[in-house]
Amino acid sequence: MLKILGRSSSINVRKVLWACEELGIEYEREDWGNGFKSTQSPEFLALNPNAMVPVIQDQDFVLWESNAIIRYLARAYRGELLYPAAPKIRAGIDQWIDWQAAELNPAWSYVFSALVRHNPEYPDADRITAATAAWSGKMSILNNQLNATNAYVAGSAFTLADIPIGLSVNRWFSTPLQRPDLPAVSAYYERLSQRPAFMAHGRNGQP
Repeated sequence: MLKILGRSSSINVRKVLWACEELGIEYEREDWGNGFKSTQSPEFLALNPNAMVPVIQDQDFVLWESNAIIRYLARAYRGELLYPAAPKIRAGIDQWIDWQAAELNPAWSYVFSALVRHNPEYPDADRITAATAAWSGKMSILNNQLNATNAYVAGSAFTLADIPIGLSVNRWFSTPLQRPDLPAVSAYYERLSQRPAFMAHGRNGQP
């Protein structure tokens, strides 16, 4: 059985859990990191030298990096509906998965640490204001894309791209800040909320 190492509160672990639910994959999960077993232990570092969750063990195969993991799961467990093999369709999905990691995540990291985690290392009000504006800008890009598709991130159907993007949208609505009106993002959030797996691992009270 697939084993997932990582605490269920981690947004990156939740990507993997959500993907497993959508794909019907049975799994076992072990708590690692932040209050649980230390990711700095030799046992964990042997699996992931970055000391980060999640890590999966699929029999003798070990993999880390959440976006790599969900792509692997879709390919290994008959997830063609979420991650079609057609090159152009798959490239469009990969584009938005990579955008979430490279553009959207950095935009919210300072604001989230300051306003939700209340981390004392993020006290700069001017940086919070600037980061909020940057985050809003990225969300406006997403809003424009959702206006174009009138459905999901990569087109008319739910795909693998909606897992990382959907969790970021949940974080957007869970952070106490002044948000611009983005109707397509709001409609998308409600559309995702019709999926039981999103309610279990996305819109579940955790930011």
